Amino acid sequence: MRLNRLDLNLLVALDALLTERSITLAAERICLSQPATSGALARLREFFNDDLLVRVGAKMQPTPLGESLAEPVHNILLQIQATVERGIEFDPFTCNRKFKFLAGDYSSTVLLTAVAKHINTLAPEIQFEFFIPTNKPGEMLDRAEVDFMIMPTSVKVDHHPSVELFSEKFVSIACAQNDAVHSNMTMDEFLNLGHVTVKFGTSRVTSQDQVLMKDQWRVEPNVEIITSTFNAIPQFLPGTGRIATVYQHLAEHWQKLIPIKIVPLPKPLPEIAWALQWHKYRDHDPALVWLREQIITTARETFG
Repeated sequence: MRLNRLDLNLLVALDALLTERSITLAAERICLSQPATSGALARLREFFNDDLLVRVGAKMQPTPLGESLAEPVHNILLQIQATVERGIEFDPFTCNRKFKFLAGDYSSTVLLTAVAKHINTLAPEIQFEFFIPTNKPGEMLDRAEVDFMIMPTSVKVDHHPSVELFSEKFVSIACAQNDAVHSNMTMDEFLNLGHVTVKFGTSRVTSQDQVLMKDQWRVEPNVEIITSTFNAIPQFLPGTGRIATVYQHLAEHWQKLIPIKIVPLPKPLPEIAWALQWHKYRDHDPALVWLREQIITTARETFG
C-alpha cells in the first residue's frame, strides 16, 4: 500500500462505513453529507483496490477485505484518540464532555444517581448518557461506544481494565400488608408464594437471584410475573400476595416510594460483586481517570 497517498481522515469514514454498513448512517455518524461520504468510499475503494462494501439486497455488506479491516482500523482510531486526549488538560469545573455508561436500571438507581449528585457542583457542565445492556454488553465496550460499563464481575470483559465497586446481598420484598411474608419464613412458605422476577434483553437472560436459587438451593420459585427491568418489580406487589427477591439497596430505595416490606430470605444467597470497567485504550484519559475516581468514592460511601 502506498500510505502516502491515503488521507488518514479517510480512515474515520472507513470506520463509520464498516460499522454502520450504510452511507446514510455513516454520513450522520461522522457529520458529513451523503455525497461527501460516497466520495470517501470511492477514494477508499481506489486506494485498496477493493469494493470494501457491496450491496446485498437492501443492505450493504463488507467484502472479505473490508471485514478484515474493520477491527484494526477501529482500534487505530481509538489509540489516536486516546493519545490526543491524554495530552489535553482536564478541568472538571469547565468540562462539557458527555460520558456514556452501559448500565442497567439497578446500578443506575442505586449508584449512578448518587454519582450524578456528587459531581453536580464539581463538574456542572458534564453530561451523562445511559444505555441499557444488550445481549452482548461487552461488544459496546470493545468498540468504545461507551466510556464505562457497570456489570456483575461474572460478566465483565477480561481484556479491559476494571475495578470492583461493591458487593450486594439479596432480600425479599412484598406488600407491606402481606402477613404471609415475615422475617422467619420457611423455605416451603417462600416457595409457595407467587414470585415476581426479571429477565433481560431479547435473549431473556435470567436474573442472578434465580440462577443462584437453582444452583445453591436446587429449587425454582413459583414465578407469576416476569418483568424486563428491576424497577418494574415492586409495582406488581402492593395489594397482592406476591413476593420478589431483589438487591438490598434497591429494596430500600423502593420502600421509600411504595408500601412494601423487606424481609430476609429463608436461606442466604451469595452476594454479587459489581465492577466498573472501561476500555484499555482509555486507561489514561484524564477525564475518565477523574470520573472513575468519583464513581469509586461514591460507591464506597453508598455501600460501605
